[in-house]
Amino acid sequence: MHTIDLAYVGRGLHEELVAYIADQQGYYADEGVHVALRDGCAWDEERLRHVATIGLGRAGLDPDLDIRAVVRPPGDYGMDLRRLSEGRIDAALVGSTMAPEAVAAEHGWRVLAWVGDHFQVPTVGVAVDPTYLRPDDPSVQAVVRAHRRALRVIHDEPGTAVRHLRTFLGRHTAEEARAHYETFIAPYFTTEGQADLAVGAAAITAVAAELGVPATVTAAEFYRTGTAPAR
Repeated sequence: MHTIDLAYVGRGLHEELVAYIADQQGYYADEGVHVALRDGCAWDEERLRHVATIGLGRAGLDPDLDIRAVVRPPGDYGMDLRRLSEGRIDAALVGSTMAPEAVAAEHGWRVLAWVGDHFQVPTVGVAVDPTYLRPDDPSVQAVVRAHRRALRVIHDEPGTAVRHLRTFLGRHTAEEARAHYETFIAPYFTTEGQADLAVGAAAITAVAAELGVPATVTAAEFYRTGTAPAR
């Protein structure tokens, strides 16, 4: 049995759903790998390099002129909604641990934008620093195979996928979770597990431009698109 530490660097469906399904469906065990899922949200960059990881202005607003951002750690976003309800902030950016449309309808708020409509980046791959962990290491390849099986569940078994999805969306009804799956999960999670290099290239360019730095890496260099060998 191989072993590997797998850290998520953001909390929410897009970072954790595939790994969660792979664990709950027993795919890691089937592939002969013991996975220790770690919370790496607050880890520094050097610590993250030693493990495998998952995760990575519209509405008429100028983010540089019209917004004063309040930096918040990723979590369940409950405190952000409380501040919004109390009028202490004017808008809240919430992650995929809740369904924004359902939350907005419940409180009479309005969804200004869905981040994925304006900025897309592949987020559910398994990333490793080859200095510490080779991409062809048996433990990494076993995780990739298990995740591809989980992706097939998301694509081919909506009922099972929604059942697992509801563990992340505990405040929402079954109907709201199903609507979230059909709108934001089913159209974008592919079965082959390959990154869309055009989307990745656009994301790298956008991030570099926002930070004011040159885009020195290409999507093809960043995303490994080789096929994991069968076990």
